[in-house]
Amino acid sequence: MVAIARYFWLGLVGSLTLAITLGGGWLAGGATAARAEGDSSRGKSGIDAYRLQAPPYHLTGRKIAIGQVEIGRPAKFGLDKAAGNSQAVSLTRVFFRDRPAKTNMEIDPHAQNVASVMISTDKGARGVAPNARLYSAAVGNLRRNAQPEECLSAQHIALQNGGDVRAINFSFGESLAQDPRPNARLDGNALLTQCVDWSARVHNVVYVVAGNQGKGGIPIPTDNYNGITVAFTTQTEGLFAQIDFANLGGETSDIAKRVAGLENNVGNRRAIGLVAPGSGIAVLNPDGKITRSSGTSFAAPHVTGTIALLQEFGDRHLQKHSPNWSLASRRQEVMRAVLLNSADKIRDQGDGLRLGMTRTLLARNRRTWLESDAYRDRSIPLDAELGAGQLNAFRAYQQLQGGQWSPDQPVPAIGWDYRQVAVSDSLGNNTTPIFQDYRLANPLKAGSFVAATLVWNRQVDLNDTNHNGQYDLGESFIDRGLNNLDLYLMRVEDTDIARSLWSSNSTVDSTEHLFFRIPTTGRYKLRVIYRQQVNDAVQPYALAWWTVPQN
Repeated sequence: MVAIARYFWLGLVGSLTLAITLGGGWLAGGATAARAEGDSSRGKSGIDAYRLQAPPYHLTGRKIAIGQVEIGRPAKFGLDKAAGNSQAVSLTRVFFRDRPAKTNMEIDPHAQNVASVMISTDKGARGVAPNARLYSAAVGNLRRNAQPEECLSAQHIALQNGGDVRAINFSFGESLAQDPRPNARLDGNALLTQCVDWSARVHNVVYVVAGNQGKGGIPIPTDNYNGITVAFTTQTEGLFAQIDFANLGGETSDIAKRVAGLENNVGNRRAIGLVAPGSGIAVLNPDGKITRSSGTSFAAPHVTGTIALLQEFGDRHLQKHSPNWSLASRRQEVMRAVLLNSADKIRDQGDGLRLGMTRTLLARNRRTWLESDAYRDRSIPLDAELGAGQLNAFRAYQQLQGGQWSPDQPVPAIGWDYRQVAVSDSLGNNTTPIFQDYRLANPLKAGSFVAATLVWNRQVDLNDTNHNGQYDLGESFIDRGLNNLDLYLMRVEDTDIARSLWSSNSTVDSTEHLFFRIPTTGRYKLRVIYRQQVNDAVQPYALAWWTVPQN
């Protein structure tokens, strides 16, 4: 219980949420947890990952390395007595910060629960990616600011598997009360937040961060730019489709106003990228027994496990030298764009006009994404509570399956790309343009929706005082800021963005996202434009799109 302060506990304004030990049994939400005979959060009621594990897909995360950093670590069979005879959560390696873990030390049931959502092979609570290679590091409980040690641990995990770890799960966080900065706020500049953004770019890894939960929570590093921060849903009418009351309130709520800059980001930048199931999730304890727990801690590993499935699928294409495929499928920006763009918002009526989405996602007051400011306002890409929508592993597979397409030729209805744009005065002999146009090959159907997501990185550099290329305790980071890119939906014949049908043009976010209903059947294009230079003249980006052609 000494590490409780840094876990993401379910409960509005700080009430406890995770299962806790009491009298030898595990309690979740104050009620004795029943043994799960199946877990709908990974099935059709949740993220639909089990469909990808089954024929004809057979995606289980095989040979894909993912990571986990928490205060404690899961028990490893053969190393720790706590693992007993249970091998359902098979860890590849475990560490204490940047050193091998010691037998029976730093073991934590919470970390075991989280790991099981990703890699459990138990039939009653099978993980999202049961054959993925999971590397887990325990930071240990520190009574002072622990961000340097947390950064060191994250870096160590990112360097495992020959430096090829595709995603790292953070189901923990740091309190602003322990941040050493004067008047600390969620402005992206806590050391751990800067570390996440630096490592995401340098190590090419997706950081999946459990979202903050209520006043008195542990929000660092939910204010990251280069990862995905995850909120959680509960079931309604048999589907995970309702934002749980315990998630942090939206920017317009009274609670959010009282804790502005403490529990949500400073200014207009939105924190939540995705939501995922997190209420009553079947998880495994170190002894192999199933319990149920709730909170963003258990939503985040659904996303991390899904990345393992997508990466396995991508690597298959690389091995086959498939057309319209490249190593860009491994880019963390591509994963972020694919996951956000394929998320569920509004249930399709069977005509495909809503992109085949499987559910209507509801905010806590039961409003939908179509009633959000993100839908109405071009300067707001993501909803404060719903983000881009709920994770759907199967739709993410479909999005990635669309393949990589160049703006040099018309592109299909579904696809993605990884490319770069440059400011005009930097061109010289560089042929990189200030904008890229993606012309859709077929006319789009009137009444159908277009979903498009653009992501890029904030530039955070390491102040590498000993010049060894790695973060060391005592070192710091340099925030070089965020270049400003915008995304436009235009008729194919138009050249002036003033004539665009819709756009996403936030000045503060590292994500642009639009979801727009096509008014008339016709030819359209997406334009990525470099609006304002803050750091480097050339800016890499990832773009994903999903449309409905007329034919």
